[in-house]
Amino acid sequence: MPLFSRRPAEPAPLPYDPRSPEGLAARWVQWAAAASPLKNTIADTTGADAGHNQPDDVWFLAGSYGEAVERQCTVPAGRPLFIPVFNIWFYPAAGPPEPAERAVGSLQIDGSGVEPDVIATPVPFTVAGARLNGVTRSRKPVPMTVWGLWKHLSAPPPGQHELRVRGGDGYGFALDVTYRLTVAATEPVGDLTAPR
Repeated sequence: MPLFSRRPAEPAPLPYDPRSPEGLAARWVQWAAAASPLKNTIADTTGADAGHNQPDDVWFLAGSYGEAVERQCTVPAGRPLFIPVFNIWFYPAAGPPEPAERAVGSLQIDGSGVEPDVIATPVPFTVAGARLNGVTRSRKPVPMTVWGLWKHLSAPPPGQHELRVRGGDGYGFALDVTYRLTVAATEPVGDLTAPR
């Protein structure tokens, strides 16, 4: 089996409801860590890897490691979006994360501003990622917490949309990510499409 094609272990159970803000943030970190260096959604500069390992109930979007990037991707119809505007993870974690007091962030969808939410995971959750992943760099399970500015957006209607996030830690780290989203009018089912 090729070195980077090995799949990570199934995500560990969470100490949160998976649909809660904390659960979504923890799941996002597990999703980002599940990506190998060859499919790293945070380092992706085009959007080509955006669909990798997506769950069925939400569509995760990624920030960047401090770069300005523009990505294009297609999102299935009816899928809500979850995106970090700015986040920071801590491991190994034994307690709540430290808030980034000077963090800033803004979010626009189709030109309209949307206020991000502060979400933190006070109880550590387990992350076992792909080898050399962009979060922990290891397959070894580690307890982690995360703090950040995030947004859970309702499923956008079919068509073209632009989503832009800008954020930073207030100390010089900054990111600027633009997504040009195509929301499919149908949900793919195998080789067929089914109206939604």
